[in-house]
Amino acid sequence: MNDMSRRVLPPPHDLDEQVRQRHGRTGPFGVLDIGTTKIVCLIGRTESDGSLRALGFGWQKGRGVRGGGIVDLEAAETAIRVAVGQAEDMADTRLRSVTVNLTCGQPESRLFNVQWPVGGRAVEESDIRRVVNEGRGRAGVEGREVIHALPLTFTVDGTDGVADPRGLFCEELTARLHVVDAVSTALRSLGACIARCDLDIGELVSAPMASGLATLVADERELGATVIDMGGGTTGMAVFAEGQLLHTAQLPVGGVHVTNDLARLLSTTVVHAERLKALYGNVQSCPDDEREMLPVPLVGEDEHHVVKMPRSMVVNIIRPRLEETFEMVKQQLDGSGFTRAAGMRVVLTGGACQLAGARELAGRILNKQVRLGRPSALRGLPDSASGPAFATAAGLLAWAAGDGRAMHDIDLEAERPAGFIRRVVNFLKERI
Repeated sequence: MNDMSRRVLPPPHDLDEQVRQRHGRTGPFGVLDIGTTKIVCLIGRTESDGSLRALGFGWQKGRGVRGGGIVDLEAAETAIRVAVGQAEDMADTRLRSVTVNLTCGQPESRLFNVQWPVGGRAVEESDIRRVVNEGRGRAGVEGREVIHALPLTFTVDGTDGVADPRGLFCEELTARLHVVDAVSTALRSLGACIARCDLDIGELVSAPMASGLATLVADERELGATVIDMGGGTTGMAVFAEGQLLHTAQLPVGGVHVTNDLARLLSTTVVHAERLKALYGNVQSCPDDEREMLPVPLVGEDEHHVVKMPRSMVVNIIRPRLEETFEMVKQQLDGSGFTRAAGMRVVLTGGACQLAGARELAGRILNKQVRLGRPSALRGLPDSASGPAFATAAGLLAWAAGDGRAMHDIDLEAERPAGFIRRVVNFLKERI
């Protein structure tokens, strides 16, 4: 991908003020979902009616990524370049920066209360920016970098539950912040990989938060719901309530682990194990499973040497892994303290959630109402990219357009010094 000038479509002249406030960017803008099993690039723009339209779509099999992190720079670079190139050709534009999903670096979620002296005057936008950036500084942990510092609510002197304190007089402003951070070295590797593709990282966005933006309806975000994004190498979870993201976590299990279990215990190839999972995978047994025999080529044997195994063996291998996954989600949710806020609603999304019986198993273990989540309809996307596996990419595009941002009309980054990712990218550009 050479360094070509970007063709930018002019914003519509009839874009009204409401749309401008809700969406910080009109486009075109690009997002990149870097996963263990696939890499997806979307290019979109905001239409005059406030809706999103996909202009370009690119997809490649995941390479060089394991457990959400970059493990092979060259392989990952090749896959990213091809996916981005496909999307750019379709959109007839060239990207300089992309919004990227955050799955690397063991992301963690924490809450902070930050106080800021106002001195009896009215609260201004600069006070809000300063209290958020003060929270970023206090939340800093050696070896980790803050990715999100999201204001949840404010307290104006003794009055709490204030959503927007601007214009209110007080002596002291207190902000409750949701901070998401990740290991710095993993972010450096991600930044190096993106820089090798001649791209900048515009923003990093928590992957399960992006999936929630794509799959939750407004009432679920407001009343409380847990999103479980079952990807190839990891499973992300995010708790939404009162229209905000309250908690996020990442578990080191995903669809690849199910495939590897099948390959190891059936002594077959990974490719055939993936095929067995896709065609016959289930987590609920039935009487016919013992009688239905499946052809299984043994690893290392001649390709014509095939044995027959009952389907029940496939089911009995898949079910324990998914049970473990949902038990880990339950433990994480109970430990977060947000079980009550999360309500009774769970939305399963991601490619691995499509295994038959996964929804029912999740409902039984989590003791909640569960539905499968697909991304909201996005104009311009092919039908093949509208399933749960593409929820993160669709959510990244929504975030890039302005959805899900706290106090969207304030630039909370305005007084923040040059970001970590920006410093890494600049450093690498000088040396690559």
